Amino acid sequence: MDLLDSSARVDCHFHVFEAGRAVPQARYVPAYSATLEQWSEQARAVGVSHGVLVQPSFLGVDNRLLLSTLAAHPDRLIGVQELAAMNALGVRGVRLNLSGRSHDLADWTREHPFWECLLSMGWHLEVHTDPGRLPDVLPHLPSSLHVVVDHMAKPLKPRPSDPTISLLGRLGPTRVSVKLSGGYRQRDADPQAVAHSLLEELGCSALLWGSDWPCTNFETWADYRMLYASLGQWLPEGHLQQVTRMNPLRLYWGVEKSDVVGR
Repeated sequence: MDLLDSSARVDCHFHVFEAGRAVPQARYVPAYSATLEQWSEQARAVGVSHGVLVQPSFLGVDNRLLLSTLAAHPDRLIGVQELAAMNALGVRGVRLNLSGRSHDLADWTREHPFWECLLSMGWHLEVHTDPGRLPDVLPHLPSSLHVVVDHMAKPLKPRPSDPTISLLGRLGPTRVSVKLSGGYRQRDADPQAVAHSLLEELGCSALLWGSDWPCTNFETWADYRMLYASLGQWLPEGHLQQVTRMNPLRLYWGVEKSDVVGR
């Protein structure tokens, strides 16, 4: 299916990996393989045609599988990981996974050549934090860099006064995007209430949807049809096309709304 087809839908967060493969000292080593073919079969069943492939934390900077997968399917996939000629293969950002790790960015904030490289290629930074820790991270990142926040940003409370949600509201959609994914990764916050607060504070243009398939550490939730249906429970129906199609087209493929009108 052509990406500009009006029925095209994008999953903005899923993983592929091989059983038993992880970097030394990884906190999680998968006992099973998650393949692109498995994702594709389940995604097609609910009308999802394209995807954003995200490097799982337990593979670190071992990008071989991610890059070979992107090279084999350049028409359907965009990748998020580290730099260089990867841009030609479809990589569009770097993932900073701080979950379960220190959130001190003192070393990162001094990496001016790194940030300049991202900006020169038009890449974004994808950030994954522990619950309630996003306000410790976002203010220290370059203001010119677009940040994509994983898994609903993990606020502690699903209300505008929560420090995470209020910070995102102040920064606005030109600075940040948030993935409506990993509802089961929220600590005590109801994911539907979180989604409503994010919509209220940021607006629909800042929201993306991702399945988080195959839901590592939460494999009992890895029912793709249910994961896709959850978006319809979180947002009003009138916002679904923008979140699953127009927003990812703009962020990952550089396609503006005017380019797809009438297609």
